Amino acid sequence: MSSQTPVLRLEGIVKTFPGVRALDGVSFSVMPGEVHALMGENGAGKSTSMKVLGGLYQPDEGTIYVDEVPTIMSSPLDAKAKGIVFIHQELSLAEELSVAENVYLGELPKKRFGLVDWDTLYARTDAILDRLKVGFNARTRVGDLSIANQQMVEIARALTVEAKAVFFDEPTASLTDAEKVVLFEVIDDLRSQGVGIVYISHRMEEIFKITDKISVLRDGGYRGTVNTADTDEEAVTQMMIGRKLDLSRSESRHTLGDVALEVRGLTCGHLYSDVSFEVRRGEVVGFYGLVGAGRTEIAETLFGLRDPSSGTILLDGKETKIHSPRDAISKGISLVPEDRKGQGLVLGMNCRDNMTLPQIDDLTAGPFVAEGSEIAIFDQYRDKLDIRTPGWKQIVGNLSGGNQQKIVIGKWLSMHPSVLIVDEPTRGIDVGSKSEIHNLIRELAAQGYAVIVISSEMPEVLHVSDRIVAMYSGKVMRTFTSEEVTEDNLIQAISGISADKAASSGPAVAA
Repeated sequence: MSSQTPVLRLEGIVKTFPGVRALDGVSFSVMPGEVHALMGENGAGKSTSMKVLGGLYQPDEGTIYVDEVPTIMSSPLDAKAKGIVFIHQELSLAEELSVAENVYLGELPKKRFGLVDWDTLYARTDAILDRLKVGFNARTRVGDLSIANQQMVEIARALTVEAKAVFFDEPTASLTDAEKVVLFEVIDDLRSQGVGIVYISHRMEEIFKITDKISVLRDGGYRGTVNTADTDEEAVTQMMIGRKLDLSRSESRHTLGDVALEVRGLTCGHLYSDVSFEVRRGEVVGFYGLVGAGRTEIAETLFGLRDPSSGTILLDGKETKIHSPRDAISKGISLVPEDRKGQGLVLGMNCRDNMTLPQIDDLTAGPFVAEGSEIAIFDQYRDKLDIRTPGWKQIVGNLSGGNQQKIVIGKWLSMHPSVLIVDEPTRGIDVGSKSEIHNLIRELAAQGYAVIVISSEMPEVLHVSDRIVAMYSGKVMRTFTSEEVTEDNLIQAISGISADKAASSGPAVAA
């Protein structure tokens, strides 16, 4: 095979579902040893393209070529046998089985009489894990691993075959910075072996760091391919959304209201201690810190999912106890959780029922649910959040990750809370939708909501917040106003450097 021959090529792929033309003539190719980004808004067709390539869907029109040979992918195992491997964003592991059993699931090495060759299985798996530089072995039960390490098990699956092309779908979503370095080393290793890499991510900094080319899908159609070195974020964003993205933040000021939520000396075991802050009506307070800083645990306490060891919570100046999520909702506190699938949605239910679930008691007429009211609520927030779905009957589990997140946000906005807590509001959401969510958060503040935003993305927390609470190891290090915060002093604070130490040590030096 010539080095100029694509290892994988799609030509004119069309896939239609009832009411939706999900793919409309998608064409792109991947060369050996190339890292090729596939980008697009949620609903642009990226996931459907992967499912066609992986044999889960058969295309209505078009052809798949592997090494320029027309190919039909009849199943995921067939695709893997032909060297097309997928590492999905959503984990698909059997938690009760060992790492080795998960890595070679469906392909366990056998001895005579069909017995599993356990020694070979563990040896092969440990060899792969050594390449990934992980801190667990082949015999470890997957359910005992962190989410980040489970993601590494997914990656290990891709290294069990002689791959021609490997698809990475948002692979760093659950990884620490150190684990990202290992992942990028694995990608470089695969590239050096002539493997074609397709990298799907909404993280622009990663795209421009590791890829050679960028192909863009929009509304199910192919919009073009560019060399990464010859373009920039603004141009790629415009290809994705069909317009220039306005990333500016309105500097118009509105009058802040009374303090809606105040926390004094809140402590929860070893998770966080002596946390104090307040949020006024009309204000967005951002929480920023490293993994383990205690941000999500504070949100869970305010929503009644955790009992504090000590401290005081005040709503509208009155001390209150929050014993459960139902209690929090009744007092006007809503939480958009970090884990949308595990905590925010019922994946087998339709969009309307998911969005109206917390207020179902208020939507009943006698023994029946007022379906018209439910549909009206869904339609309102579908339009407001630009949720891309054929209609309210669509099962939420069939939506893209970004549209699922919008359903969760819409669900809690429809409750009209006085305090809205949003944990990782744009995780897994494309750049165009991120801008919409950011604008929505600012609009909610302007309408008088008290908003708490927890984010792992510094540009996000800087963009939407009026004040930022910087946390380190369960403690509040500093609270910044939007006027005084900089990237340097924020990084110092979340690294455990107090204001006094920062002042005495001089300006931060970039690593």
